[in-house]
Amino acid sequence: MSRVLVLNGPNLRRLGTREPDVYGAESFDDLTALCRDTGRRLDLQVEVRQTDDEAEMIAWVHEAADARLPVVLNPAAFTHYSYALRDALAQRTAPLVEVHISNPAAREEFRHTSVVAGVATGTIAGFGLMSYVLALQAVAEILAEEKPR
Repeated sequence: MSRVLVLNGPNLRRLGTREPDVYGAESFDDLTALCRDTGRRLDLQVEVRQTDDEAEMIAWVHEAADARLPVVLNPAAFTHYSYALRDALAQRTAPLVEVHISNPAAREEFRHTSVVAGVATGTIAGFGLMSYVLALQAVAEILAEEKPR
């Protein structure tokens, strides 16, 4: 069973109460349960974390790189300006899927640019919490393709 980190940036612990018209009514606990259940179905050990602290997020990314762990990342606001996070992600040693609940390209102009997308394996956005399910499926497929036959 492969271990995967699902890392979430600022304000995501407030899911369900923060702008439900944009982010939906499901809570962060609902997201955590969905990711863990999806992981079990895909034979992935999923660990879900959230932080509002950029330094903590970068430390988690370093941890993942050192352990060669795949990452599903919702950088939240860090998406648009954190070159420090982008530089940490560039050191990745396993698949990295950027994920967003909403579609940033359909929102305010300042959300249209992701500084982390260029170092990600891919990006999934706009499907609500299903974006995480799709990201975990992508990670599982990539890992399966990498396994020696």
